[in-house]
Amino acid sequence: MTYISICPALPTSQIPKPTRTAILEEPVDPVEKSKRFAAYTAVDRHVKPEHRVIGIGSGSTVPYVVERIVQQGEHLNRGRVFIPTGFQSKELIVNSGLTLGDVDQYPSIDVTIDGADEVDVHLNCIKGGGACHLREKVLAEAAHTFILVADYRKDVEYLGTNFKQGVPIEVVPFAYAKVLQNLHHILGSPKASLRMAVKKAGPVVSDNGNFIIDAPFDREKMSDPYTIMGQIKMLTGVVEVGLFCHMAQAAYFGNADGTVSVRHNNGDTEQVTAPTEDDVEPLDGLEQPLSAVP
Repeated sequence: MTYISICPALPTSQIPKPTRTAILEEPVDPVEKSKRFAAYTAVDRHVKPEHRVIGIGSGSTVPYVVERIVQQGEHLNRGRVFIPTGFQSKELIVNSGLTLGDVDQYPSIDVTIDGADEVDVHLNCIKGGGACHLREKVLAEAAHTFILVADYRKDVEYLGTNFKQGVPIEVVPFAYAKVLQNLHHILGSPKASLRMAVKKAGPVVSDNGNFIIDAPFDREKMSDPYTIMGQIKMLTGVVEVGLFCHMAQAAYFGNADGTVSVRHNNGDTEQVTAPTEDDVEPLDGLEQPLSAVP
């Protein structure tokens, strides 16, 4: 049987291309402003013209990261490819007219910028409030430079200070009950629980088809997150743990007063004035186009 298309294909020249779009309106809420302060400063410092492969993380601060990258100019961005950590960041990339890629194609990333649920004084952080921490950790490890962005509420002395729901743990569905028992009776998290969905009957399901357990630990255990991370990771059925230890080069915390507190992995700290949209210098005027990613 022969099938005839009644929708003739458009010539390549007539296929509409995605256009640069405005992602967000000017934030009014002080917390939202602080997120933008952190994102803009981090992008200006770490997303350089020579960077061709860029990882885009997840969370409420990341839309401002993409917004600032778009402001760098179409001339520069059309030579780049952007790797998402999940559905949210994939939509941000596509809707902004940026080139979408995958870590399968680009296992070596120049820089990844991601949000965090909480960051301690040693740049260890909790991630996974949005159930994306497996893919987030893959992109963090694949990056030559891994940068965290957040608002001032996420800057803490030890993990678990404000993020009380616990360490996010992605588990295969078959093993979730066994892992819960291990957490309750072996690793010292008696309140560990399966994360339930909102507006959906049943548990949260990650982009990878797995369940999420949230496991709170006491301050003593959270003062050494690397050790508890390793203990959780050794449980059969655990796919990934939402503790990112010894990975970030710097963290940027936006403050309500328009400043950004920066903490580096060598222990240095600084406070800088956040840039504005008018401060960006688009590179659209370059005489020669930058080479695209192969």
